[in-house]
Amino acid sequence: MAREIDEESCYVALTNNHLNAQSMMDKVRSPKAGAIVVFAGTTRDNFAGKPVKELQYTSYEPRALQTMLTICKTVKEKHSLTGIAMIHRLGVVPIAEESILIAVSSPHRQAAWKAGEEALDECKEKVEVWKKEEFGGEEGGVWRANRDGAVGVRIDGGKGDEKEPENDSENEHAMGPLGPILRPGRPGERGHGPVVNHR
Repeated sequence: MAREIDEESCYVALTNNHLNAQSMMDKVRSPKAGAIVVFAGTTRDNFAGKPVKELQYTSYEPRALQTMLTICKTVKEKHSLTGIAMIHRLGVVPIAEESILIAVSSPHRQAAWKAGEEALDECKEKVEVWKKEEFGGEEGGVWRANRDGAVGVRIDGGKGDEKEPENDSENEHAMGPLGPILRPGRPGERGHGPVVNHR
């Protein structure tokens, strides 16, 4: 079941289900639109020369949805879109399956192309979603922010003789009740546990 927000021709959602490109196109379809552009991000079978078995995504859902909505509204206004929709899959995403879909519609194709790419870049930069690249075997997995080139935190590693990550002090993260605390200055995100407001 998707957790979703639909406001002002901006649709955002998080789901553990398979993603459907046609339904995303239908969310942005408009008689005023001359173009619909869809981006589908898929799980590839390798990262930095290592074979990847699968990806696992997690997020701080309330904040992630609001961040996605803010991105969509900003991109929609900037590029004069008729509609924009963004959905991110959580949980396990096997090789070759979609982890994110972004659909944009606009009167002209140039704006749709630019808006789609900008929405993806903003999503990767700002949305509170993290991924675990599962390498399998003794290699284990690595949690990292869902950003291009983000440094990861090795977990479930093999034996004690494994190499420690480079820049050890920068890569180690404290464990919270819900997983690694990836951004300590952002209470409430995955890993921190419940937010407590001290008065």
